Amino acid sequence: MPAKVAHLVTRLELGGAQQNTLHTVRHLNRAFFEPLLICGRGGMLDDEASADPAFRTIFVDSLLRDVSPFNDLLALLELTKVFLAERPDVLHTHSSKAGILGRLAAALAGVPVVVHTYHGFGFHDRQPQFVKNLYVLLERLCARFTDALVFVSKANIAYAAAHGLVRPEEAVLIPSGVALAGLPAPGDAAKLKMSAGVGMHKPLVVSIGNLKPQKNVGDLLQAAALVLPAMPDARFVFIGDGPQRAKLEAKAFALGLQDRFFFLGWRRDAAQWLAAADVFAMTSLWEGLPRALVEAMKSGVASVCYATDGVTDLLIDGQNGFVVEPGDVKDVARRLVQLLSDEPLRARLGAAAAASIGPEFDIDGMVRAQETLYDRLLR
Repeated sequence: MPAKVAHLVTRLELGGAQQNTLHTVRHLNRAFFEPLLICGRGGMLDDEASADPAFRTIFVDSLLRDVSPFNDLLALLELTKVFLAERPDVLHTHSSKAGILGRLAAALAGVPVVVHTYHGFGFHDRQPQFVKNLYVLLERLCARFTDALVFVSKANIAYAAAHGLVRPEEAVLIPSGVALAGLPAPGDAAKLKMSAGVGMHKPLVVSIGNLKPQKNVGDLLQAAALVLPAMPDARFVFIGDGPQRAKLEAKAFALGLQDRFFFLGWRRDAAQWLAAADVFAMTSLWEGLPRALVEAMKSGVASVCYATDGVTDLLIDGQNGFVVEPGDVKDVARRLVQLLSDEPLRARLGAAAAASIGPEFDIDGMVRAQETLYDRLLR
């Protein structure tokens, strides 16, 4: 009889962790595993998950992204009730809120095997110290109820070990996967750029992500403003959405970027935009393993990124892209100008980037690695 594996995520946004989770529940080997997806409501992928016949989806209305003591307690109780009713053999949690509440509920419900994947951390060095300490304490507590802690990057393992969450030799490394076979994505770059009013012959910088404080898009806007005097034809496209969009659009206008920096929202053709890009840029303050960067590199695009967490697992400065100290907006702008004005350099770094993305980043290999982990823990 197949083992029931429940995947729990806070919200089905169009982010890397959520897309990888959906891919996993769709592609688990049905001869050995019966998938179940549990999540809060309000994500862009809700309808897609609900309509998929490959797995069942259970929505927990009280499971919200923001901290809310009343709703969080209610979500804990509702999750415990779901686990008691469904009796999963394995619970695999993703994201900070679902990871904490899900693992506590699993302990209350007696779920036999519990796995958590860190796609990044709910705590970071820019938080007030007491807030960070509280999150670290909660993570340490939940680690006691967890049979395996999975990390998407070596940098994240080191960070977790430094905060007492795991011993490095006990951590499980499973990189965030992408569909490597489809990259670079085919498409008409000129038509794509014209459809968004970018200009078919304009040098193009692309970035992808959630418009949240973590992604720090304000720094990218400032870098763009510094690039334009040297490269007035350059255009910037950001694919993604989030709570900071209105604020960032206002900042773009204030910097005079209203017809230079385009916020396109979430789009299903992000891979085509990467194929059309001259440069990929990312100014995140912290990351797990940035899926968009993996896709950009496999697409042969030269990148300029802040040297944070999983980025440093992927990029070696000057060899397959450029990494910049977080906060150094002037250096981001300098590297962007350098790449946009030097086609042979872009080609060299882009080719090296594509060559550095091996089969360990394949999304189906990611699923097989998770299956191997489940099998080992169940045995």
